[in-house]
Amino acid sequence: MFTASQLSEMVNRHIEELKFTRNPEGLYSPVTYVLSMGGKRLRPVLMLMAYNLYREQVDDIWGPVTGIEVYHNHTLLHDDVMDHADLRRGKPTVHKVWSENAAILSGDAMLILAYHYMSQCPDCCRKEVLDLFSLTALEICEGQQLDMEFEQRKDVSEAEYVEMIRLKTSVLLASALKIGALLGGAPVEDADALYDFGMNMGVAFQLQDDWLDVYGDPAVFGKNIGGDILCNKKTYLLIKAAERADADQRAQLEAWVDAVSFDPNEKIEAVTTLYNQLGVRELCREKIGEYTRRAKVSLAAVNVAAEKKRELEKLLNDLMCREA
Repeated sequence: MFTASQLSEMVNRHIEELKFTRNPEGLYSPVTYVLSMGGKRLRPVLMLMAYNLYREQVDDIWGPVTGIEVYHNHTLLHDDVMDHADLRRGKPTVHKVWSENAAILSGDAMLILAYHYMSQCPDCCRKEVLDLFSLTALEICEGQQLDMEFEQRKDVSEAEYVEMIRLKTSVLLASALKIGALLGGAPVEDADALYDFGMNMGVAFQLQDDWLDVYGDPAVFGKNIGGDILCNKKTYLLIKAAERADADQRAQLEAWVDAVSFDPNEKIEAVTTLYNQLGVRELCREKIGEYTRRAKVSLAAVNVAAEKKRELEKLLNDLMCREA
């Protein structure tokens, strides 16, 4: 069995060695650029980890592994254009280095390349893999649309929010695991359990991001605290605060959300104080714990030896302890 760290190193080396030799160069240079930015490479690592549960060597599935990472970065190119983001992983975004049109077109090319790589799998499971991949890509678009619509609403419910992050974040983690399992010849029950593991882990991961943006240590979390508060992002914390607030607290919260001119530090402090008063800090931690437990139950249902699943357990625990 490979460790997650070993697989991550293998993925990084493989992505670094990718060469796009087709012309025009202007279409492929942004692809090479965005893939060179690094990142956690979580999705390809999960695919390899699931495959490794059933196969000792992992050299046979580099096509689908590349496909899942190219696809993920395709979404980032388009997300950055839609969000008007200037930086990605500390570097200028593709549309800042080139143009918005270049980012859109190169992003489209990455989607096509992702399907090209994903199709490089055995005939026996190609249709099932591509069907799952297509459904996942569609669901991610649905999640992004919901996220956009939530920006214009003040009545987003907890259930709606969880469904949005399931679609926008969790389904790609889940499909990476299930595709790895299918390629490894796993029984249907195991492949489905790994999918559920990834789904629950993804929801817990995003809820953890919500919590860390307010309560994390900037030196550990890797970005400034309070960014979600400043841009009025619909997070679990904001949704639950609005739900639990009395009339006076709701008026205060809405005043900060509606404010056009404000001192950033004052807004972060005031909204965080409301969160503390309303107990949403603890509520969010409880919800993270709930989905983490669900993930562990799903992983326990995978019918392989316990020692083979320890790396996935460790990865889950590491992801859920990012503030430490």
